[in-house]
Amino acid sequence: MLTPPEMGGPYRIKGTKYPRMRRNRRRRKVMALLGAVLAVAVVGWGTLQLVDAFTGGGEDEQSVQARTPQDCGTGDTGAKSGEGKKPESSPGTGPEKKPSSLPAPARVEVNVLNATARTGLAQKTADELKKRGFKIGKVDNAPAQYDKKVRGPGVLLGAPGTVDGELKVLGTQLAEAEPKAVERKGAVVDLIIGDEFRGLAKPAEAKAALKALVAPAKAKPGACD
Repeated sequence: MLTPPEMGGPYRIKGTKYPRMRRNRRRRKVMALLGAVLAVAVVGWGTLQLVDAFTGGGEDEQSVQARTPQDCGTGDTGAKSGEGKKPESSPGTGPEKKPSSLPAPARVEVNVLNATARTGLAQKTADELKKRGFKIGKVDNAPAQYDKKVRGPGVLLGAPGTVDGELKVLGTQLAEAEPKAVERKGAVVDLIIGDEFRGLAKPAEAKAALKALVAPAKAKPGACD
């Protein structure tokens, strides 16, 4: 319908085209884009939940940090790795003694035997061991099987049961001496002085070695290896 000529103003229609109401295309594009983004997000979240459900998830950082050394070596059953196992022992030596059960020097009786050609060496060494708290037994020359045959600083002899006890304590006084178990009874041990013997360990060094031997091991905090 054409506007009569007598009607003017801004609503006057000119020409042969009529005004039409058009929808906003930009708004439709924005809504479509938002819908696509939302769909992708929902699909991604669902996939992540499925993966986590099948893999069982992982330990969080706080649970790993809260793990203590006592928890190391535990399995799904919660049993510790050492639980139910008997301590192993070396063949012929029996179970190793705990540091707290090691004898004090005053309870270690030592026979000091000289296998060298130097005279007076056994007595001098025995006197020094006595000052350090050891109980002295026999002081003499070494038996024929060792006399003039010990090339190193010395040899420590004892029954198999003394290897992880009396011989260890005596070894703190002469670290270079070789400990040996022999077939005999009792807790008395022998110190056989060899050709390369230059004296016992210095008192401070021997005292530190003895202290380290009897001191209980301290657990260090940290994560499992």
